This record gives sequence, C-alpha cells and structure tokens, in this order.
Amino acid sequence: MTTLLLAAHDGVALKDATLKALTAALAIGDDIHVLVAGNGVAGAAAEAARLKGVSRVLTAEAAALEHGLAEPLADLIVALAPSYSAVLAPSTSTFKNALPRAAALLDVMQISDITAVLAPDTFERPTYAGNALLTVRSADPIKLITVRTASFRATPAEERAPASIETIAVPADPGLSTFVGDVFSATDRPELTSARVVVSGGRALGSEEQFQALLLPLADKLGAAVGASRAAVDAGYAPNDWQVGQTGKAVSPELYLAVGISGAIQHLAGMKDAKVIVAINKDAEAPIFQVADYGLVGDLFELVPELTKALG
Repeated sequence: MTTLLLAAHDGVALKDATLKALTAALAIGDDIHVLVAGNGVAGAAAEAARLKGVSRVLTAEAAALEHGLAEPLADLIVALAPSYSAVLAPSTSTFKNALPRAAALLDVMQISDITAVLAPDTFERPTYAGNALLTVRSADPIKLITVRTASFRATPAEERAPASIETIAVPADPGLSTFVGDVFSATDRPELTSARVVVSGGRALGSEEQFQALLLPLADKLGAAVGASRAAVDAGYAPNDWQVGQTGKAVSPELYLAVGISGAIQHLAGMKDAKVIVAINKDAEAPIFQVADYGLVGDLFELVPELTKALG
C-alpha cells in the first residue's frame, strides 16, 4: 500500500508540519512517496529523500505552483492520485484549500483533520470543537486526508541512503486564480504552530498596549511564541495570525501559558494537546482551570510581571 505525502516547505527546507504528517502516513503503510511541489524546491526534496519510510520523492516545479494556489495544485494531485491508495497532507492553509477541490474532482470523500490512524482505512477526527471524536472508515479507492499535526510527533530524518528524486510533468495551469502578493509580519519569535513554548493572552488584558507590555517580555524570557484567544483578536489586541483555537491555529507545545483566557470551547480546541498547560485567571471558576495542569488564581497585572521578573 503506497501513500503519497504532500510536503509543506519553503523551497529550501521542509516545514515541521511535514514531519508530523509523515508520522500519520507511516501508520497507514511503510511505503511513502513524497510530493514536493513549487518552484525551486531542490533543497526541500533532498531533505525529504532522507526521511524514514520514503522510497521516492517527486518534484513538480512550475511558476503556477510557486505560491500554493489551490487550482493548479489540485490538478496536480488529481493527476497523481490514481497511483496511490491514500494522499495525505498536513492541515496547512495551502492543503486545506487544495485537497477538497481534488477530492471533488476525483469524486471521493475528503477526510479532514485526522488526529489518529486506527487502520489503513479508519481514522479518528474531532468534531463539535473537539468535544467529540468521530471514527471514520472510508471505502474509497483513494483516500484524501489532511492531518492535524498537533496530534502527531515529528518523524526525523535518518542517516540513510537517500531515496530517488524524480522530476514529474506538471499539468497546464488552469488560470483560474492569480497570485497578487505576500504580506508578512516579521518576528524573531518561533513559529506559533511549531514552538516548544506558547504564551497566549485573552480579552482580560484590556488593550493592545497592555497585551504587548505584559506578554511580550514574558515570551522573550521563555523563548516562546505568542498566541491569543479569538476574543483578544476580535478586540484588536493581537493580529489574526496569533489566534489559537478552532477558527485559528492548533498548537501542541511542551508548555502553554494561558493568561487572562477563560477557556471557551473554541479556544480549547486549538491548545488542549499541549503537554503542560498553565493558566492565570482571577476567576477561580473559569473553564480553563478544568484542563490546566497548573493554575494561578489572581490579578494577571500583578502575577505576570512577578513571573517575568522571577525568570531573571
């Protein structure tokens, strides 16, 4: 049973999400092909060739694939999919755009955001903001699957002879969408979805100024990424790409520090896979304390500066 894994990468190197999705792919079968699609992907392809279980790396290079547009990527997946029993990808925005389109074109079911592989045709995935788990069994000849990477450990590269790297033909660009430009927020902090430590703030911080004044020094001391609840983002305290939750990003750090976050279901869905959860909230009855490993009940405007000072 051969599985095709779609690689998330920046051209030069694979992203951590790819290594986590590989763990899910290996649970389905031990013969993995990796597709590295883009424009100028030699570095990422060379890294993929040394991953555990990978017997073949396919590189697809074209200007239309450079920015991850859904239509040309979906057409490429459709062209390759008949040779595989399963096509997996990490649940990044790129693949959440492309895979449902490919599934529709192939007339098969899309299996989204799996958290466990129970059998080669059976998977677990969350529903109702993570309050219930579905067991999904697919009889489709080709299974198109996105992987909730927060639920899987990364499979590292091995000291081994590299797998073969082959360049494949790319279907013609359907021309249904056009890349206009990128706007990035520059930061020296770790990427939110792969950080070992995440410090998140909620609406209780009161303003954008207080959010930054309290949380950023603490995050700097811990070498942490910064996150936020949806309420804090909606209030303008933090940018959208910091949002953690069902409609934001799912994280699974070693330490998650929730400051002034009540613990709404929507937020818990994005961070409950953290190994250790620490909550700071003045409301002792806040739902966040039900999932927290450690809790501090008190005024965050006093406790956070004290914690930051104690860290030296």
